[in-house]
Amino acid sequence: RAGAAFRYLLVQKTGAQMNVGLIQLNRPQALNALCEGLMAELGQALEAMERDPNVGAIILTGSQKAFAAGADIKEMQNKTFQECYSTGFLTSWDKVATVRKPIIAAVNGYALGGGCELAMMCDIIYAGEKAQFGQPEILLGTIPGCGGTQRLTRAVGKSLAMEMVLTGDQISA
Repeated sequence: RAGAAFRYLLVQKTGAQMNVGLIQLNRPQALNALCEGLMAELGQALEAMERDPNVGAIILTGSQKAFAAGADIKEMQNKTFQECYSTGFLTSWDKVATVRKPIIAAVNGYALGGGCELAMMCDIIYAGEKAQFGQPEILLGTIPGCGGTQRLTRAVGKSLAMEMVLTGDQISA
């Protein structure tokens, strides 16, 4: 579906040889909050690019204001543990981490919670001057839910990861 119309994404091929897949999160009214629809579309776009022999690498980006400000809390707030567990809630998010082609996260603005986790699932992160990374879930009484605690520790070390996860503090690029 590369080049197809999506509701929450802008998808195209770019580069001198048109061999770079570009996926831009496009939900500006919600700072690119990661709702179920956006994540489903992201999985579809990634699968299409992975199947396309002309795509050699994929860039995942957001806007200048927000790469992704996290999971869509309004969508999640009424889900019970049983619902999440029995429906495999968030399992589709792993698609980013399992794509075999290199994925580069181009981050500017906020990459918070699920947005930070999404960036960390990518193979390379390029952070703009205004990039802000954080795992503020503790401020809602929970912890990162998509492998963020493990990936963050590998990326920044145990001490900074613990500080970010336990305080909700953000770090800049």
